[in-house]
Amino acid sequence: MKAIVKLSNEAGDVALIDKPEPVRANPGHVILEVLAAGVCGTDLSIAKGLYKTFPNVTIGHELTGRVGILGEGVDATWLGKRVVPETFFGTCGTCVFCRSGRENLCYDRKSIGTHVDGAFAGWLEIPAKNLHEVPETLSNEAGSMGEPVACVVNSLFEIDGHPRIGPGDKVLVVGPGPIGLIAAQVARACGGEVTLQGAPGDAVRLALAGKLGFAVLTAGAGEFPVDCFDAAVECSGNRHGVADAFRSLRKGGRLMQMGLVGGEIPLAYDTICIKELTVTSGFAANHRSWLRAIPLMASGRIDLESLVTATSPLDTWHEILVEQRSRDGVKHIFKP
Repeated sequence: MKAIVKLSNEAGDVALIDKPEPVRANPGHVILEVLAAGVCGTDLSIAKGLYKTFPNVTIGHELTGRVGILGEGVDATWLGKRVVPETFFGTCGTCVFCRSGRENLCYDRKSIGTHVDGAFAGWLEIPAKNLHEVPETLSNEAGSMGEPVACVVNSLFEIDGHPRIGPGDKVLVVGPGPIGLIAAQVARACGGEVTLQGAPGDAVRLALAGKLGFAVLTAGAGEFPVDCFDAAVECSGNRHGVADAFRSLRKGGRLMQMGLVGGEIPLAYDTICIKELTVTSGFAANHRSWLRAIPLMASGRIDLESLVTATSPLDTWHEILVEQRSRDGVKHIFKP
């Protein structure tokens, strides 16, 4: 089978190569036929050598698949079902994080697309315990965004399930990429009045945000709203975006950090104390956030179909990664 593989951790060392098609699943695992696989910002960082992987690993971790082969001990009713999987291939299961339901923080966590082969191929293996059935109302493309929705839920909800954003809250989402557009919709589903901010180069994405019913801001264009938002969700991973999120918050406001900057940044740190801000974050997703994400996707309260820019075969990988970097689209989907 064809697979998009990171050959080393050097920048740009990516290729479409032939790999053996899996024919047998390990006990407790299944083999999935990949129906749709979304391109994530992490995949772009992997391609550029900024996010380390194990060499010769097939990249990609956002997918909808169909269960094609069952390993020993797997419930036979899974066979043939359309599913979206949690991305952990393995965790230690015994550390304080695993035992408290925060397996995303396990130091021994291994994930598809970085440690073991991922979704940019025709087939992949995954533990059966990771499977969630895709709601019938969702297309394969929309279903493949289950992982980013679960990541957003992990950031916007407390561990006990209480949302960090409530009815009537004025919310600024910084960064109109796929995560930002999903976060804006989840925040609105929680009752927030949401404004989405982007850079001048985000015109296409901000136009989509407007079509989805959000107020939009372009950084540097006009007067910036200072000290007036109850909550800010930072999804840009840009130092200027982080600064704008802090500036936008009223006293007692709440910042949820999702974007990864990739290095140190200057920060007016005293602002946290002076304004008595609450700063929280979320890294990846855990089982709890998946259990909340799937019903939210099924409810129709978030529009994932509109985020799909294009679907393409694997052999267009170079063009897709370049286009995705240019911010001309939102979510590109491979159809292996």
